[in-house]
Amino acid sequence: MYKLKAKDKVKVLSGKDKGREGEIERIISDKGLAVLPGINIYKKHVKGGQGQKGGIYDIPRPMPLGKLMLVCPKCKKPTRVGFKVLKDEKVRFCKKCSKQIDTK
Repeated sequence: MYKLKAKDKVKVLSGKDKGREGEIERIISDKGLAVLPGINIYKKHVKGGQGQKGGIYDIPRPMPLGKLMLVCPKCKKPTRVGFKVLKDEKVRFCKKCSKQIDTK
């Protein structure tokens, strides 16, 4: 179980977008990467042909999970994540406010 999931709000810890916050769109689990829309944007030059339009496009590149820190939905602070077992279920909790993150 990863400490971060899709739809989590995270803060970027290092890189060119340090300090920015965003929501995880998807996680590439086999490589340990996450895609955040609007963050870690790079330019891609595309050649036109076969009905496609060429040009320079902005694409979001995946970021390593180690460069991201969860922002607690309860206390709104960047925090580390812990795990507890409650009723035969493993849940995440905030290390700062000790409240459960996964609420259904």
